[in-house]
Amino acid sequence: MSPDWWWLAYAVLGLFSGYVAGLLGIGGGVLIVSALTMIFDAQGVSHDHILHLALGTSMATIIFTSIASLRAHHAHGAVIWPVVRDVIPGVIIGTFFGTQIAAHAATRGLALFFGLFILCIAVQMAFSLRPKPGRELPGRLGTTTAGAIIGGISALVAIGGGSLTTSWLSWCNVRIQHAIGTASAMGLPVAIFGTLGYLWNGWNIEGLPGGSLGYVYLPALLCLMFSSMLTAPLGARMTHRMPVTMLKRIFAVLLVILAAKMLWSVWH
Repeated sequence: MSPDWWWLAYAVLGLFSGYVAGLLGIGGGVLIVSALTMIFDAQGVSHDHILHLALGTSMATIIFTSIASLRAHHAHGAVIWPVVRDVIPGVIIGTFFGTQIAAHAATRGLALFFGLFILCIAVQMAFSLRPKPGRELPGRLGTTTAGAIIGGISALVAIGGGSLTTSWLSWCNVRIQHAIGTASAMGLPVAIFGTLGYLWNGWNIEGLPGGSLGYVYLPALLCLMFSSMLTAPLGARMTHRMPVTMLKRIFAVLLVILAAKMLWSVWH
């Protein structure tokens, strides 16, 4: 496949991931990482760096989607800014260690962790699992600790942490609208510091394809960023016209298939 066709593949992936993100209210990170891993494998990217490059590129795309989401939720007064303020120090610490672990982990081990995480997300989506509210929001130390955990896991699997944050805030008896809005705000620092970590840890690494900035592949980032912005609003509008519960179950099956294919391409 010529370079022109690879750009088309990135654009198609962006169109699909943007639509799914808008339709189902989830970030496209899990989908993008799985698909990019297979595309990079077909391009002949070294297996030593293939998943790291997919993770870093996916994390960079989340910066732009998080900004758009944050603006929308802030306009509706759905962001609890004191929680965001207290959580940011933990996010910085968590994403730092998360990207350090990811950068130094073997590709196969990292792929296995990512595959298991995808399985958990798929099960949660298929059965609409959410923790039952059981307590109030913790103090500043507890909130910062939660931010560190969410940031670390998010950096390892290149997601904005929306599903993790929403579940945690819902467990703390925060209204779902405010939980989702606050999660969107927390996704921005996760994405920024996660991307910086992948840039830093991939700097001067040999064997990366041309056009890479650390573990971020710029051609893929540009295509994903612009194409996903076109379809995310379309997906959001379709949310109220389609059976979202059934779509989530179908998408959960798709995630499992993609994760299995990704693991196969990495391990063979």
